[in-house]
Amino acid sequence: MSKIDSKYTIAIIMPVRNEEKFLGQTLDQVYLQDFPMDKVEVVIADGFSTDKTREIAESFKGRFGSLKVLDNPGRLPSSGRNVGVKNSTAPYILILDGHTYIPSKNFLSDIIAKFKETGAQCLCRPQPLLPPDINEFEKSVALCRGSSLGHKPGSEIYAEFEGIVDPTSSGAMYTREVFEKIGYFDEKFDACEDVDFNYRVKLAGFQSYLSPKLTVFYYPRSSITGLWKQMNRYGMGRFKFALKHKIFSPIQWFAGAAVFGFFAALVLSFMFTPVFELFRSAIAFYLLIILAFSTYLAVDKKHIGCLIYGLLIFPTIHFGLGFGFLKVMVTYFKYKDFKELNKEW
Repeated sequence: MSKIDSKYTIAIIMPVRNEEKFLGQTLDQVYLQDFPMDKVEVVIADGFSTDKTREIAESFKGRFGSLKVLDNPGRLPSSGRNVGVKNSTAPYILILDGHTYIPSKNFLSDIIAKFKETGAQCLCRPQPLLPPDINEFEKSVALCRGSSLGHKPGSEIYAEFEGIVDPTSSGAMYTREVFEKIGYFDEKFDACEDVDFNYRVKLAGFQSYLSPKLTVFYYPRSSITGLWKQMNRYGMGRFKFALKHKIFSPIQWFAGAAVFGFFAALVLSFMFTPVFELFRSAIAFYLLIILAFSTYLAVDKKHIGCLIYGLLIFPTIHFGLGFGFLKVMVTYFKYKDFKELNKEW
């Protein structure tokens, strides 16, 4: 455990930018915890929001005597996390986004209890996309993304078991000594900075523990455009992660290869009839799989929206990830440098 003296037990680090829709609710849920607020340190790192995020954050200073609202000059989630960690002192650190729904009033107490019970240096949490106040489309996005066709195999963000895990996909709470040993979040990442950091936690040999008691809910995107942008960012982050750690998993590269193959076949289909026939059959087969899976989800989850919207949501997930992965790969091989790459994307 870190030897830094602190009057706080846990630091809540919140990197935010334009989170006026949910930030107040998230902070309310923190404030209503069964945990002494004089032991909670809250640091909000604002990436120069253009809405009322800053105003909402400042309004909570009367309730959280510890609350700091700081500038995040980098404007990225990675740099915001670093601003928060570096400007906090508590021995336990919780990363919490401004669009999080906390279902339990024992959440903070459970975090501290799990750290002490398990001896882990990193705690992991399920974070499904099913808060209680979402509409039919948003619920469809959540169910599609939570399905085996909608997210990376091996991820624990939808897991329901308890025990020691690989933290790469779901780590979110740390002892301060983790940062003292491996450093901070890599600010070259605009997305997947948590994946990169948690992978380094794993490489450093820190024990990581997953518990359903630590579940929080994230809000799904409310439009196809929003989902596309999110998947693009994830695809770009995944390429940076793969390149940095020299992890060339077929699963991570498949989406980019599939998008490249799709557009190559599309162009060639105008030139060669056999290619057109093959391309048409491949698209029909893909759509048939999505239709069948969307129907299964609609029945299994008792949510007809999966059938209505699935034919839009699944291609947006797959092509969004693939396009983001592919475009950042092309840009990287153009510049051969992350710094220049970040300027363009």
